[in-house]
Amino acid sequence: MPDDVVTIEGFRCYAPALAFGSADYPVDYFDRLYRLEAQHFWFRARNRIIVRTFRRYLQHQARPRLLEVGCGTGYVLQGLAAENRYELTGLESHIAGLRHARGRLPAVELVQADARDLPYQSEFDAVGAFDVIEHIGEDEAVLASIRRALKPGGIIVVSVPQHQWLWSYTDEAAMHKRRYARRELSSKLRSAGLSVLYCTSFVTTLLPAMYASRLTKRGAVANSKNDAYEFELSRVVNAVCGAAMQFDEVLIRMGLSLPVGGSLLAVAHKHDR
Repeated sequence: MPDDVVTIEGFRCYAPALAFGSADYPVDYFDRLYRLEAQHFWFRARNRIIVRTFRRYLQHQARPRLLEVGCGTGYVLQGLAAENRYELTGLESHIAGLRHARGRLPAVELVQADARDLPYQSEFDAVGAFDVIEHIGEDEAVLASIRRALKPGGIIVVSVPQHQWLWSYTDEAAMHKRRYARRELSSKLRSAGLSVLYCTSFVTTLLPAMYASRLTKRGAVANSKNDAYEFELSRVVNAVCGAAMQFDEVLIRMGLSLPVGGSLLAVAHKHDR
């Protein structure tokens, strides 16, 4: 353990200067995330896609070590823990997220650190980063740091918002630095020394509705924190969107690569340079 590691609220902190806030993510959103993500169709569908992806690519490994970078409130980790086959570690720069994650997963190792400088070297069979790197200016540094944390042959699963033409005030309020094109994400993974195994869009069926919603927000001035995320849905709309997402999930489960969608998921592995 490095000499400068401190403990804050029971968490090992490798980047204590970021523990209570940074310019990359609005800290006050963690409470809203914790309250809403388990009911929101997008988080639920994304979790199912993530869980199935790790299940597929780690199916032949016994008790693989898996790190989630930017674990937030622990919602994805909770879904992975239900599989009861991974040795999990959650890493988040903000203590505000780790507090919620600890409540969900008291037995899982949780640490505070900077995603651009992970405190690991060849330690994990898999690393996940889900809607994280779009918040960080130095996204290539994050991918390089993840590569260092992976064992030889280890995999990364990453999801990001897709299509710059979907950019709206929603992205600005969420402190996104960018939305990705598939070619851009694949290129940055390769530049980090990672070979892309699979890439697919999701939120494909709902893309026309998402585009229409984003058009109404272009040029808008925020009047509420609700503008930051498309969270506040009626029960009926949430159910309809959830049903539409199931169509995406079926196609992805079949191994298809969907060409367009509001989000993008990629799987890559560490190879010798």
